[in-house]
Amino acid sequence: MFVLFFFYIFNQGKHKREYLITGGNKTMKFISWNVNGIRACMGKGFMDIFQKLDADIFCLQETKMQEGQLVIDTPEYHQYWNYAEKKGYSGTAVFTKQEPLSVTYGMGIDAHDHEGRLITLEMENYYFITVYVPNSQNELARLSYRMEWEDDFRNYVKKLNEKKPVVMCGDLNVAHQEIDLKNPKTNHNNAGFTDEERGKMTELLASGMVDTFRYKYPDMTDIYSWWSYRFRAREKNAGWRIDYFLVSEALKENIIDAAIHTDIFGSDHCPVELDIRL
Repeated sequence: MFVLFFFYIFNQGKHKREYLITGGNKTMKFISWNVNGIRACMGKGFMDIFQKLDADIFCLQETKMQEGQLVIDTPEYHQYWNYAEKKGYSGTAVFTKQEPLSVTYGMGIDAHDHEGRLITLEMENYYFITVYVPNSQNELARLSYRMEWEDDFRNYVKKLNEKKPVVMCGDLNVAHQEIDLKNPKTNHNNAGFTDEERGKMTELLASGMVDTFRYKYPDMTDIYSWWSYRFRAREKNAGWRIDYFLVSEALKENIIDAAIHTDIFGSDHCPVELDIRL
């Protein structure tokens, strides 16, 4: 692991070599949460949750707002928002205590960059991505587009990973294995649990990424991050694990813990957490 990580360091030049060797053991706390509309979530205790979790980086998906519709006062954090052109739809945000070297919105591919789904921070010794993967929708109306998006996104992550290790989080809109949802048999071929979507997740992991929760808890069952609002699904814990933190293979030994905060309400998703040495 050290050899792999040193390879990244060496290719970033002398200054970054020294930074990692002397300062690379800092424990970082990252949070990701699909809030299903940040304005609605604000009325359900968002700020209390935000302050209590006290993350180094806190990411949101499905913000469902346009610029100027809401001001969130976070003096300790730099804020970055990517809004969908369509009103009340999609959108992502990042709050970070450490100012990044640069910020990129989208993949640089016009077909994918109108829905506010992706923000990339370049930090000193890693890239940090938050993403909201397109839903394949009812009757899989958007599955074909989803497949194109998945391939382009995987290539985007691979190119970053060639420069520095990557930490990525977000709502990936897929339960990867049967262990990741309550009712796999009845949901087979529904959006989020098609063979095609699961296959793309397998390809993403095979490209050099690690599912941090499964790395720490390979056999843990009945822990989910999303529940339908219908049929009292959350009360029955009939959920899906579709919110993730993934990291580059070179960082997997740095993972301290991965958590899913099933006790936190305010959305149909709950926050997920990664604690890692960087």
